Amino acid sequence: MKKIIELRTYLAYSLVVIAIALVLGGVCVENTGLPAGEMAAQWDWFAKTGILFTVSVYLAFIVYSKERNLSVDFYLAVVWVLILLGAWEAFVGIRQLYGFSYSNHSLYKMTGSFFNPGPYSGYLAMVFPLCLSEWLRLKEKSKRMWFETGQLYIAGSTMVLILCVLPAGMSRSAWLATFLSSLWVWGMHCGWLSKCKRLWKEHPKRMVGLCVLALFCVLLAMGGTFYLKKDSANGRLFMWKISCKAIAQQPITGYGQGRFAEAYGTAQEAYFAKGGYSEQEELVAGSPEYAFNEYLQLAVEHGIPVLLCVLLFIGFCLWRGIAQGRVGTCSAVFSLLVFAFSSYPMQLPIFIITFAFLLAACVVGRSRIALGVFALVIGLAATVYYRQNGYEASNEWARSRMLYHSGAYDGAKAQYTKLYPELKTRPTFLFEYGHCLHKLNEYEASNKILKEAATRSCDPMIFNIIAKNEQLQGRYASAEGWLKRSVNLLPGRIYPYYLLAKLYAEPTFYQPEKIKQMATVVLTKEPKVQSTAVKEMREEMKKLLKDVGI
Repeated sequence: MKKIIELRTYLAYSLVVIAIALVLGGVCVENTGLPAGEMAAQWDWFAKTGILFTVSVYLAFIVYSKERNLSVDFYLAVVWVLILLGAWEAFVGIRQLYGFSYSNHSLYKMTGSFFNPGPYSGYLAMVFPLCLSEWLRLKEKSKRMWFETGQLYIAGSTMVLILCVLPAGMSRSAWLATFLSSLWVWGMHCGWLSKCKRLWKEHPKRMVGLCVLALFCVLLAMGGTFYLKKDSANGRLFMWKISCKAIAQQPITGYGQGRFAEAYGTAQEAYFAKGGYSEQEELVAGSPEYAFNEYLQLAVEHGIPVLLCVLLFIGFCLWRGIAQGRVGTCSAVFSLLVFAFSSYPMQLPIFIITFAFLLAACVVGRSRIALGVFALVIGLAATVYYRQNGYEASNEWARSRMLYHSGAYDGAKAQYTKLYPELKTRPTFLFEYGHCLHKLNEYEASNKILKEAATRSCDPMIFNIIAKNEQLQGRYASAEGWLKRSVNLLPGRIYPYYLLAKLYAEPTFYQPEKIKQMATVVLTKEPKVQSTAVKEMREEMKKLLKDVGI
């Protein structure tokens, strides 16, 4: 009878492990064929596997033996599933790096299963301290079982694979996250807190000297990483500055889920409209989808109180995890928190799902109730996404884009109209739909869709197309207003000045001084990247100045 119970328990646990592996294995699901940045495939995967995970956990509760604790086994399952997934991702990256397979982005040689190397490096940075924690734990055992020896080698090998790939990702955020989380793991393993207290009492002057040296090394490293990709670092600092200005306008309630781009664009537009900005700020300004700082993005969308509540909850989970000795999952959470300070992991499904499992592994302890509640939450979330993930609509959109890009706007419009109810929160879809209507001379309908897109994006091209629609309907003052908004949003772009010059050349809106002013900007402003389009605009401006006799 005992053997039957043990076998039943083993099978139930195996089912739970498989379910966890399938849910977290969504990292390997690539959005092949979908538009760039579209995450519907991963959400669809989670919707299916999340329900399986919930069923598996509740089934395991029924058949699990009293001698074993499912919550403890859940922690180990999460740890080792992530280590194996990290090993696979590192292996994929090595294959891409040496040309044995292609990356998912034409501009980067290595992306793993992700779309670009930034999030890919962040994922590896999250897994690395997990490997280190398990390797240190197993290494200190004098007598190891055969499977523990295997685990020791797997953890060590995964660390080596990640270290082979991580530098090539050129993600300073991931490097910093890996270093700090690994230092924390090593410190916890060696009991650094008690040792520091003892050394402080015994050798206070030496400790002060070590602290000063450590601070100098940190500042030197920060300066080195800053100048490694200076423009990128300045760009992020500017994004954080504008994000803080947006938060200051609505610090309590925020702007709402998915409204970061609109809030950011409004704040940046107001900042540049005031003047007094530097050339460096004009150069690095852009129209980002994310804040490249999850804490600021959360505050922009949901307000500072929600941000504080989320941080308190994460702090509670870490406190519980440390109290229970779950250094591995706590270190992975810590690494992800560091990475989130200068990147956008929580905008990708796999990071949200993995983060939830890591927090659960920290908190559940030996409580079946905690694990049961977590499994229920995952099941409910999966059910919601099963109904709303829009995967089929995204696939249809990908096929419809071929009509749009080939200029078959009538066919594209028919498809986009059908898909609009399901994809109306996607800014790229809305822009393409609005632009398609513009090309079909349906100006009012185009403006309606483009104004919706402006609530989801801060791309100045949206303002430019709206201005064209207004100009073509003879509403020149309105067109001027939209183009000025485009200029204020990104004053470094040449195209809106070009459109303004052509607008002022309209016979019923003729303003020669403004034509001269705008044409001079087009002819003299240095673009970020020289292109054929810039040359063509400058040639047209020269011709325009000659035609109007200026």
